[in-house]
Amino acid sequence: MTKKQTYPDDFADLRRRAEEEARADEPQAQNTLSPEEAGRLLHELQVKQIELEIQNDELCRAQGEVEASRARYFDLFDLAPVGYFTISGQGLIQEANLTAAGLLGTVRRDLVGKPLTLFILPEDQNIYYRHCKELFEAGTPQVYDLRVLRANADPFWARLETTEAQDSNGLSMCRAVMSDITACKLAEEKLADLDHRKDQFLAMLSHELRNPLAPILNAVQLLQLQKGQNSVQQKALAIIERQVGHCRTWSVTSWKSPARSLARFSFAMSRLL
Repeated sequence: MTKKQTYPDDFADLRRRAEEEARADEPQAQNTLSPEEAGRLLHELQVKQIELEIQNDELCRAQGEVEASRARYFDLFDLAPVGYFTISGQGLIQEANLTAAGLLGTVRRDLVGKPLTLFILPEDQNIYYRHCKELFEAGTPQVYDLRVLRANADPFWARLETTEAQDSNGLSMCRAVMSDITACKLAEEKLADLDHRKDQFLAMLSHELRNPLAPILNAVQLLQLQKGQNSVQQKALAIIERQVGHCRTWSVTSWKSPARSLARFSFAMSRLL
């Protein structure tokens, strides 16, 4: 016989009531049923009891599977490292996970039913509207960056990845993933600043290199005007003039690779010397 499970309160109450009614009917049943009928009835009751216990076991197993599925859903959805949103066609938040609520500095129940634009910096809301329009008109996934407001904190840079879906009624909706990319944006700004400083340095270096070459070129041209030079001297002056001309024509854009440019400059200076 299948091992009995612990009944919940409602099943225990139902069993108690059934037992009370059974005891109340026992005298009448004993007076009206023959031994053969009583045995057959007892057998049927035992079979029914086993069926009910098997059904109870199946219900407990199904309940365990539901609880396991719910736990997996909690891990995959609520504990994901990025924010998940389900947004209606009208732009209202229908669902949000715990990470999304944490990114916005609020609790999940305060997000449901509110427009997502409420948490987007006003200057960046046009970015959101434009990509939402492209998503629902073309149906192509969208990826874009904008600044998001956080309760009791400074705005942060977020990346939104959105895809179109349909709800249970067949209406268009949006599934969105939000991730904090503030650190990436700060790194990009730092790299841009370093690149700007590099360009300024190379421009100054190019200027400083070209200035001393002007008198050298003038001296070479004066020497070329003198007469009585042999072929070796003329060739040397021509090399100096050509290499100085190369150095003067170098622009800032030719310094995209500082190591290569310095090597070229060193080679040209060795030719001059």
